[in-house]
Amino acid sequence: MLNASQPIPIALEIGKVRTFALAIDHPGWCRSARDEASAIQMLYDYAPRYARVLEGAGIAFAAPSALSDLVVVEQQPGNATTDYGAPDLSLRGDTEPVDEAEFTRFERILQACWAAFDATAAAAQGRELRKGPRGGGRALGQIIDHLYQSDAGYISALGGKLIPLEGADPAALRAHVRATVLETLGAAVRGEIPARGPRGGLRWTPRYFVRRFCWHTLDHAWEIEDR
Repeated sequence: MLNASQPIPIALEIGKVRTFALAIDHPGWCRSARDEASAIQMLYDYAPRYARVLEGAGIAFAAPSALSDLVVVEQQPGNATTDYGAPDLSLRGDTEPVDEAEFTRFERILQACWAAFDATAAAAQGRELRKGPRGGGRALGQIIDHLYQSDAGYISALGGKLIPLEGADPAALRAHVRATVLETLGAAVRGEIPARGPRGGLRWTPRYFVRRFCWHTLDHAWEIEDR
């Protein structure tokens, strides 16, 4: 189990109007604010919520007991995507290989994030979400649709392809998308997908993919909760 008294390495992605703070070893634990100090504080504040996400998957995690437990070990300037509202930059360790044990951990974290989103969305059914800047005021159905559309793009960025399921009900579509995520991630981890696409562009690495994917899923789960 993570000892809360031990330093937790984090990275900062610093844009002109928005900064992201993310825990390097804990995909999905990533928050943003207008400046570095506020982003780190936000990350700290969300630690108990992240712990609850992992609890159901049996993944050991303890929220830090003090803000000083979060130690910045990497920082880099952000870009337009950062300021738009998404963490976009790779970390130094993102090209490192993923062994079988870590791949299994990534699978469990992905599944924990999906379970958290599903539970939150189910609890919000029939309830009108409070309008406001989080999510641009989208209704629940629009958030769910946006998430699945983004998932397809993320799969493509990793080097896979989501085969459409015509006429599938939401549950079948959800299962299909998630199975494709895990299949594509496994292929990427095993080196079965070239690092560059057919047009020469770099594909996402497995580590970056998991971090970005988990952030996006939890960001919308927490958006629904907060609205």
